[in-house]
Amino acid sequence: MTATFLGDELGPRGRRTTRIVSVISAVLLIIFLYVVVTRLGDKGQLDEAKWRPFTQWPVIKFFLEGLRFTVQLALVSMIGAMAIGTVMALARLSRTRPVRWLATLYVEFFRGIPLVLLIFFCALGLPAYGVRLSLFWYVAVGLIIYNSSVLGEIFRAGILSLDRGQTEAAYSLGMGYWQTMLLVVIPQAARRMIPAIVSQLVTLLKDTSLGSAIAFEELLRRAQINGEFFNNRLQSLVVAALIYIIVNFALSRLARRLEVRQRRKYKAGAIVVQGGGMDLAVMGAQADAAT
Repeated sequence: MTATFLGDELGPRGRRTTRIVSVISAVLLIIFLYVVVTRLGDKGQLDEAKWRPFTQWPVIKFFLEGLRFTVQLALVSMIGAMAIGTVMALARLSRTRPVRWLATLYVEFFRGIPLVLLIFFCALGLPAYGVRLSLFWYVAVGLIIYNSSVLGEIFRAGILSLDRGQTEAAYSLGMGYWQTMLLVVIPQAARRMIPAIVSQLVTLLKDTSLGSAIAFEELLRRAQINGEFFNNRLQSLVVAALIYIIVNFALSRLARRLEVRQRRKYKAGAIVVQGGGMDLAVMGAQADAAT
């Protein structure tokens, strides 16, 4: 059985309209790409000399080191964000009202602040208060704070999407609140949250590019430096974009494999989550309304 959220199955007319629009869109896209390639060729942006540096090992190594910094930053930030996000989710579901209020304030406040402002505050504001870190950690702290607030909502909504009968059954067996959460609710909710979590990881990986705003040499910053050195800015950015696409595609495939493995392990039906955390947020809102 497949559960699909925020959408109905298309009828014959809808499918026919979708096919027509898809064909028209494909034709327009081909025309657009032809015009773009032609204009780039006229401007000399497709000349072999512009692309030759990317066949040299020092340049390749330069980009790979930038990718390493990007991946390291994304992993550190994701681990920290997941840890804090889990605490925030459980705090928002706590039976203690002040704890719920504080967690809600944290989540809503930091979700409403642009990430780039958090990074600027960490890099420019923290040193003014005597907190001196490396550029890596200034970016990581901003990413952790922002993404923990987003993941907190994903975790909370994933927990609330479970049927209340699971919790009631655990209570009937004599389990306490935390035992129920850790042993019954969270393991089941984790399977539903995997696509949304990996989707947020992809977003976080792309957000590491904001580190270039404070001169941290992740992938995008190194592409800018390479473009300035060889006078091939467009080509350097294209190469960086392709690397981002490859890494993000690999993460998406990993999410799919994890979801399939979990489904086989628990012999459950597939869950189609369209749009990542937003759908889980809707599910959580529905669960809130039901309670």
